[in-house]
Amino acid sequence: MSRNSYRALAAASFIGLAAGPAAADVVGKVGVDWIGNDIIVDAVADPQVKGVTCHVTYFDRSVIDRVKNGKWFEDPSNNSISCRQTGPIEIGDIDLSKGGDEVFKTGISLIWKKLVVNRIYDKENDTLIYLVHSRELTDGSAKMAISTIPLYGQSVTWKNGKPQ
Repeated sequence: MSRNSYRALAAASFIGLAAGPAAADVVGKVGVDWIGNDIIVDAVADPQVKGVTCHVTYFDRSVIDRVKNGKWFEDPSNNSISCRQTGPIEIGDIDLSKGGDEVFKTGISLIWKKLVVNRIYDKENDTLIYLVHSRELTDGSAKMAISTIPLYGQSVTWKNGKPQ
């Protein structure tokens, strides 16, 4: 099953959930070898924080690689993230707890493994933290990456008022 099939399956599961995770747009695809493996670059706009866009990369295994190495139904957990301010920042109803909000999720295996982006607000440092990681049903992955958006000194609009 291709990455786009996983994405379509994930998108279909969120129909009707207006406040659900964001959708991703593929903005880049780089071939890394002769057997068809690719690195995909997605742009993910945070649905609750206007003016912030994250670019997430992940590895998309080819059919030849799946036949050669097995593991037919999953891609590696290697991923990266970079988030930047791309417009005026308007913060909606976000979770201010240490666990934060799930901003984006897509399957990287048929059933068991998901690539997830969480947003956490660091109140003490007035910074948004975006964490990308893989979530597995049985074994979590230690592979992760973060990106931060400092809000200090920025003109930021808070829908519910800035947390005190």
